[in-house]
Amino acid sequence: MNENLPPCPRCSSEYTYAMDALMVCPECGNEWAPAGGEGSDGAAAGGRVVKDAVGNVLSDGDTVTVVKALKVKGSPSGIKAGTKVRNIRLVDGVDGHDIDCRIDGFGPMQLKSSVVKKA
Repeated sequence: MNENLPPCPRCSSEYTYAMDALMVCPECGNEWAPAGGEGSDGAAAGGRVVKDAVGNVLSDGDTVTVVKALKVKGSPSGIKAGTKVRNIRLVDGVDGHDIDCRIDGFGPMQLKSSVVKKA
């Protein structure tokens, strides 16, 4: 069944599967774009390059750090500066929100690349 699917780059598991345009590892939860399809640069999906607050190029699966405190609607406390966000996904969001992620204590949300720094 997995004859043509590559092993997980993080844990080398052979039980990977395809979900939409991404490859998924059920053992460690890693998601990545297969390298063979569109080219070797995962950040340039459709020729688009997303950069963080200091100019580093971001790609799917990166870990970033929030560089300034953010207010969150419906939450008494916001996201503090220095919060690490793991395994981001780059999306075409609304109002410049181009990072889709999950933040511990807040859940899934979208961030602007101008408020994060690559870790």
